[in-house]
Amino acid sequence: MQKLNQVLVSTGVESFREIVPIALLSLASSAMLVPVVIFTPMALAFILIPLLYMPLFYGVFYAYHRRTEGKRLLVKEMLSGARKGFVPAVVFGLFCSLLVLILGSTWWFYGGRDGVLNWTIAIFQTYFVAMAFVSQFYTLQLVLQNKLGIFKAMGESVKLFLRYPAYTIGAFFQALVVGVMLVVTVVGFASLFNGMLAVYLHKAAYNVLHPDEDAEADGVPETSAAYAEGRLI
Repeated sequence: MQKLNQVLVSTGVESFREIVPIALLSLASSAMLVPVVIFTPMALAFILIPLLYMPLFYGVFYAYHRRTEGKRLLVKEMLSGARKGFVPAVVFGLFCSLLVLILGSTWWFYGGRDGVLNWTIAIFQTYFVAMAFVSQFYTLQLVLQNKLGIFKAMGESVKLFLRYPAYTIGAFFQALVVGVMLVVTVVGFASLFNGMLAVYLHKAAYNVLHPDEDAEADGVPETSAAYAEGRLI
């Protein structure tokens, strides 16, 4: 099983090598996010983001997964993935929206009140939401790599989190830090984050799903047919 820094370095190398298709996929998937965030009321955005953005977000993951099977990173693959994974993507998006809503309402209600008890409740709820997010770190990759249904994948993701807590928290934190750094530039987030996250999550999840394998070749698992047939060697 690879260490997290090896996964991160491998992600950086592959993202640099595939920078053009990664940028295209990221821009195409983010095209729906910008108008939703800017022009729609917050309450409506909590519904539109899961319905419009999350399928495209999932599609980027699907496109990279197909890349590990010997296909090319294409917007066409992303759109195909968005169509095939519409239901799991929307369910996962609604779940994330619910967690954000819980966190926001908690601090709105308890954060503005005096007293140790109110702050204790707010902090506990924040911890609960954070752990809920971390526990779902592998969900979409389990749908892709293990062909699981979304609800079973969510359950399996929790089990993987409990089996590898330090690794999962570290991987989640690394992804969060990269995301925050790209958000500062705004353009960098739209043009790189989704594609880089697809590479990173695939490798991080593959690492815990196949702990006996030490490495992947060019982002392609050594067990894949594409690798065995020599197409990517």
